[in-house]
Amino acid sequence: MLESIHSPADLRKLQRGDLPRLAADVRQCVLDNVSQTGGHLSSNLGTVELTVALHYVFNTPEDRIVWDVGHQTYPHKILTGRRERMPTLRQLGGLSGFPRRDESEYDTFGTAHSSTSISAALGMAIAARQKGESRHAIAVIGDGAMTAGMAFEAMNNAGIEDCKLLVILNDNDMSISPPVGALNRYLAQLMSGSFYSTAKNMGKNVLKGAPPLFELAKRFEQHAKGMVVPATMFEQFGFNYIGPIDGHDLDSLIPTLENIKHLKGPQFLHVITKKGQGYKLAEDDPVNYHGPGKFDPKVGLVPAATPPKPSFMHIFGQWLCDMAAKDTRLVGITPAMREGSGMVEFHKRFPDRYYDVGIAEQHAVTFAAGLACEGLKPVVAIYSTFLQRGYDQLIHDVALQNLPVVFALDRAGLVGADGATHAGAYDIAYLRCIPNMSVACPSDERECRLLLSTAYAQNHPVAVRYPRGAGVGVDAGQDLDTLELGKAEIRREGEGLCILAFGTLLYPALQVAKKLNATVVNMRWAKPLDLDMILRMAAGHDRMVTVEDACVMGGAGSAVCEALQKADVLKSVLNLGLSDEFIEHGDPAKLMALQGLDAAGIEAAIAKKWPLSV
Repeated sequence: MLESIHSPADLRKLQRGDLPRLAADVRQCVLDNVSQTGGHLSSNLGTVELTVALHYVFNTPEDRIVWDVGHQTYPHKILTGRRERMPTLRQLGGLSGFPRRDESEYDTFGTAHSSTSISAALGMAIAARQKGESRHAIAVIGDGAMTAGMAFEAMNNAGIEDCKLLVILNDNDMSISPPVGALNRYLAQLMSGSFYSTAKNMGKNVLKGAPPLFELAKRFEQHAKGMVVPATMFEQFGFNYIGPIDGHDLDSLIPTLENIKHLKGPQFLHVITKKGQGYKLAEDDPVNYHGPGKFDPKVGLVPAATPPKPSFMHIFGQWLCDMAAKDTRLVGITPAMREGSGMVEFHKRFPDRYYDVGIAEQHAVTFAAGLACEGLKPVVAIYSTFLQRGYDQLIHDVALQNLPVVFALDRAGLVGADGATHAGAYDIAYLRCIPNMSVACPSDERECRLLLSTAYAQNHPVAVRYPRGAGVGVDAGQDLDTLELGKAEIRREGEGLCILAFGTLLYPALQVAKKLNATVVNMRWAKPLDLDMILRMAAGHDRMVTVEDACVMGGAGSAVCEALQKADVLKSVLNLGLSDEFIEHGDPAKLMALQGLDAAGIEAAIAKKWPLSV
């Protein structure tokens, strides 16, 4: 059946009785493709019926669907003309793992960071109203994403607008890490929702003939709502709350959505789904099946035959536990990324000092600032791309007050299959311009541990940036030794040409230097720079190259040029780093090669700049 569906228009020609079979085909298509390419699995298996129902009831793409985060949109892609391209998912030149406006007219808004959907859909709904167009805007948001302040800012605005906005809360009781906080506990009360709904309807029917009693029952119902289901909270925002309903039951979803189409004002539909639905292994372990690599669906995930090299994430997790054992002031904070940031063991060993604040990066940063004010030593484990969301708090609440908060920035540089939305391309540029901030760039596993300890020892904010995956395989050690703040080291002595390497690009730089007999300096710090080392290298070399796995504009190379200019040193300098573009998804090694940041690319750039030097 799925092979006959080339667009939602084909889907809408089917009889309702055919839809469960179609949903089964879509689910199998997701499983078959993700097991071959890797990608997000649990979340996509959980939204199959909801996706089918939305495209069946609404006139997409005229009616707009905005998927929050967007890692649950594989069924959407399959039903909107991209089924045959699913084998290219997250591959270089292939389909994105997230919605993209330039990929399909059905991807009405590009998403990959959470909690933006209601704001975007509200904008679309109001635009339709102002233009005199009769179409709906639908935001599909998970219960994890509902913990972010931006979602409530949008609802606060939407509740006073008369527009065709539908917010669907996809409640699967699971973001990436298990959801946390008072809101989640409140939503959990909906388990008694079916009882409440039955009792309410029965009461209305029985008491209709006795108006005084009916009014009394109605007032009791309004009070009870707040204790039994989350209706009161959302209705106070100005939404008409409907639900909860089974998000896998097409016979419930489709009539409900058809009814909602005819209601006026902002609507809020609460659906209950299960991550991994229809694939038992993912149902039982939605966290590990959230974003698996390639695997055999018949067997499931199996441990690698040979243990992989420890990743930077694991190096951080071990360091965090070791430092916490030494210093009782240490507290660990994550915005809903316990597994992704390597904090599972820390959570087990130090539960009283572990804080998962939900998908709330702004709060995470200021929460850390408050802890630091009282003498604790907070470590915020956060992806580079997500710290962007707490930038004002970083400046105003942490740096301005010069508070000793350590930011462990995972996923610095290019991240590969997740693409531009998740790339940590900008952290050096956006951090080094902030007074009181220091930025460390470890070159390997051992240095990562040393620089984390060094950052922790400071009395001001420090960020330590490290990439996804493993390094070159250097033993990280188990000590908590430190390095000198802002000091670089010479790793190779040469003549004429000096390469200043920031972070893990030290190793391809050493390969190039061996061929060109160049000097290589492991800079270690993007801020503060080792000015003495830079001036010494400038005095002893004709040409200088900077290399970094971050944006060139405003990055570490720019900082070196600024330092030379300030010292009135005129020197020919080549800055190499990520180009001024959003870099697509694909294999990280291939992407780095395309950016000219592998050994061959660095050598070629030097030859182009100084043809006679190679």
